[in-house]
Amino acid sequence: MASYVSVETDELGRRLRARRTAAGRTIASVAVQAGLSVPYIANLENGRGNPTLAALGNLARALGTELRVELADPRGSGELAAAVAEAPLAGSLLQFARLPRFAREAERLAQATGQPVASTRERVLAAMSALSAVSPRPLSELDWHRALDAIVLIMRT
Repeated sequence: MASYVSVETDELGRRLRARRTAAGRTIASVAVQAGLSVPYIANLENGRGNPTLAALGNLARALGTELRVELADPRGSGELAAAVAEAPLAGSLLQFARLPRFAREAERLAQATGQPVASTRERVLAAMSALSAVSPRPLSELDWHRALDAIVLIMRT
């Protein structure tokens, strides 16, 4: 018998897309590894669907992470951090994350910190996304290069 999950589907979709994008993966490659269909994952990323815990577990493994189930008070602390984490990635940032330079820098930072590349990419994307959340204007590709430069400089010290 399948266990169905009741979650904010928009939040789940944003997190899945952010994790997949941070890992530099396509929906098709994740679908194959997770044993799920491309439309199923696309629907989840677009905030539609009602996934089972098994499907989410398969997705988590395919994305190199773990599934955590938590019952939490929605009025808890860390509201600003949660809001930034749940904000959708800007389209220009998603495009920037596909550039070879972003991949190279994420690999270098992962090696320097001893962290997995996928989690390093995700952390860098989250930091860059936080910058866009406080900017009064949409950030351009040049802005993203500058932001990545700053992150690289900070992490090298």
